[in-house]
Amino acid sequence: MTRGDGRLTHDLNPQDQGPQDACGVFGVWAPGEEVAKLAYFGMYALQHRGQEAAGIAVSDGSSILVYKDLGLVSQVFDESTLATLKGHIALGHTRYSTTGSTTWENAQPIFRTTKTGTGIALGHNGNLVNTAELAAKHDLPRGLGATQGSLDGSTSDSDLMTALLADRPDVSVEQAAMEVLPTLKGAFSLVFMDEHTLYAARDPQGVRPLSLGRLERGWVVTSESAALDIVGASFVREIEPGELVAIDEDGLRSQRFANPDPKGCLFEYVYLARPDTTISGRSVHSTRVEIGRRLAREFPVEADLVMPTPESGTPAAIGYAEESGIPYGMGLVKNAYVGRTFIQPSQTIRQLGIRLKLNPLRDVIRGKRLIVVDDSIVRGNTQRAVIRMLREAGALEVHVRIASPPVKWPCFYGIDFASKAELLANGLDNEGIRASIGADTLGYVSLDGVVAASEQPKTRLCRACFDGEYPIELPDVVGKHVLEGIGRSVGNGVPTGARMPEVAEGYPGVGVGVGALQRP
Repeated sequence: MTRGDGRLTHDLNPQDQGPQDACGVFGVWAPGEEVAKLAYFGMYALQHRGQEAAGIAVSDGSSILVYKDLGLVSQVFDESTLATLKGHIALGHTRYSTTGSTTWENAQPIFRTTKTGTGIALGHNGNLVNTAELAAKHDLPRGLGATQGSLDGSTSDSDLMTALLADRPDVSVEQAAMEVLPTLKGAFSLVFMDEHTLYAARDPQGVRPLSLGRLERGWVVTSESAALDIVGASFVREIEPGELVAIDEDGLRSQRFANPDPKGCLFEYVYLARPDTTISGRSVHSTRVEIGRRLAREFPVEADLVMPTPESGTPAAIGYAEESGIPYGMGLVKNAYVGRTFIQPSQTIRQLGIRLKLNPLRDVIRGKRLIVVDDSIVRGNTQRAVIRMLREAGALEVHVRIASPPVKWPCFYGIDFASKAELLANGLDNEGIRASIGADTLGYVSLDGVVAASEQPKTRLCRACFDGEYPIELPDVVGKHVLEGIGRSVGNGVPTGARMPEVAEGYPGVGVGVGALQRP
């Protein structure tokens, strides 16, 4: 499929996928505006952060309505659906599963009814590391009724957080959040809402980005600042690590639930975020261009052309060309219309592999010594295919330059990296990786080079996938499917994967359906 930032992931062969992002969250409080449409366009801007499912929750002040389904934003919503989502608060979410399976039950926003009768909807970007501990400690009731605060067949850490917020008797959602948030460990950039208030919260380390924006008649909270531009909002600031923000008719208020200990994800600068996003005051595009310049200084080579692997390698390739003085050019053309397909490919089509998405410009490549710049190597499958394609097109030499250090460690904070055993750099040295992908030479930018390009102190960055130093302590039990044992056999024996419509009984006006709005 094609990522929102142009990054190509391999839809036909899961082994060829690049790093997958956690999720994208978008919230808006704007009386008098078409908030569902604002959320829709905001989610479009965040599509690169998750392509498995999409959903929107809206509130008109008296009830919450949630519409969600598996698929891309454009597949889940159309004009008629958005027209039915009326209100002044909206919460949008694009999902890639880092905890829990790809099932409709795990699509977001998650909805629950609290013990005080208030509705709550939640969207989450990140990944908790203490889900098993939390689930065991609170012994949440199990059953199919959303009014009971149960896990309802969902196996995501996001549903667990929603259930914990809903399980606090005799307190407001805001008070419940101040009690629950300090108990969560891991990465969580949250946007959640009740009928009257929009909330946003960020873990004390601030691993995943979360920005606050201002509309003429309201407020916006989003995973990336680029989404603010799409809806015409102005950037105000980032939500601080350890901060809970509430927005309602009384305005915006903020309080701390934990002391900040910033450890922003360095890989956001390398790959995850859109190039037109700003993180901690630093342009992602400028960071990537500077990484390319540093890469050219660290690993120079004589060549005729610098070219990117479209498109996430483009800014670094520009920087490499500028620093080296070697001409920049496009040697590969991307098919912009290769998207998610639900048609199973035949073996013949599968063997075409990356050619469905990239095609060489033979006149540009033939007889040239090439420097090919890419953002990262995870398993190495994409690089092998690209190098083979370039040689077949007549390249004399292929020198690969990578705009990040070797990825040697899995991520537990919201990126679905391969397991440690599947990471190419974990079992091979630089020469072994070069031979594996078939390059003439291979150079990775240094960790110090990437940190310097980000203009952030090394102590304020999470670099775990590169150096194995995890800033948030990991428990013995942690993993993508840690909650599967809880959610797989709940209620009346309904399996986790069952696509069952839900109706929040006793909560008028609320419907959660699969591809269709449902009202009791």
